[in-house]
Amino acid sequence: MLIGEVARRSGVSARMLRHYESLGLVRPSGRTGSGYREYSREDVRRIFHVESLRSLGLSLREIGRALDEPGFAPSALVDDLVRRTRERIAAETELLTRLRRIDAAGPAGWEDVLQAVALLQALGSESPDARQRAALSSVHEAAVPVDALVEAALSETDTNVAGALRWALARSGEDAAAPLAKGLDSPVAAVRERAVLALTELSGGEATARLRDALASPDAVVRGYAALALGAQGVVDAVPTLIDMIVAGRNDTDAADALSVLAQDSATADRIAAGLVGRLAHGSTDASARGRLTQALAGVPGARASGALAELSRDEDRAVALTATYLLRLREER
Repeated sequence: MLIGEVARRSGVSARMLRHYESLGLVRPSGRTGSGYREYSREDVRRIFHVESLRSLGLSLREIGRALDEPGFAPSALVDDLVRRTRERIAAETELLTRLRRIDAAGPAGWEDVLQAVALLQALGSESPDARQRAALSSVHEAAVPVDALVEAALSETDTNVAGALRWALARSGEDAAAPLAKGLDSPVAAVRERAVLALTELSGGEATARLRDALASPDAVVRGYAALALGAQGVVDAVPTLIDMIVAGRNDTDAADALSVLAQDSATADRIAAGLVGRLAHGSTDASARGRLTQALAGVPGARASGALAELSRDEDRAVALTATYLLRLREER
């Protein structure tokens, strides 16, 4: 079979077939009387083998080794191909993400594109100062897509930079709430904490709804930050979690303060008092937790809380009784 016919049947150009021959990959088995290359059936079969291996991403040098070295083991080469392919996909994915973010910024001209690129690069800088400047600049100098700020906020370990990123997100509107909420499901505890902290600084109904959902999180830290933020907003659903925090001794002072804010509503005050008293009476509540619960009653107005303190002033636990007596005296002096 002459080279033109081989090229037509195989889809490999005559020029490439000559290149294969120059590299020793596929040599035609014979020549015609006129000196033209003549390929045998076996030669054509080898051409298809070469093309198959090329489709996997092998270089022509690697293909030559694979076809001609008797002891060649493909497993190591395939493993290397897998690694290189993953690296290439990661690089292409990163580029695609960056292009989408630049497009989302709505650049009006090349200056806007260059500024957006500079800010995105700075957000990924190894320098905390550069990352902080980028976070602060993102609000005024150039629009940085919310998902870029969220990604940076969820991965940031420097306290000052993290604060700047949360500040920038708080000024980006409600669009940040949904992507931040995805961070609450991260398998990494630090990421979950960063996500809920950023959510607590957002305003609007979407952020509040995400924080309400966070009250059901299996992560006690996430539940705690969500409850403190919701308590400050007057959301009564936070009460059970706030009481749990007092029992556990985790941010218990802040939790008690949040309960006192919520207790300004009389109906809520009775609910809080009932919840505190219920935990005081629970057999599994230890002495230190009972002391914290008694102190929390001090910030709850109303007859129900006063009645609970009066009863606790006669408690068998002397520390609880003394605390309740002192709190009752303070209430009477007001």
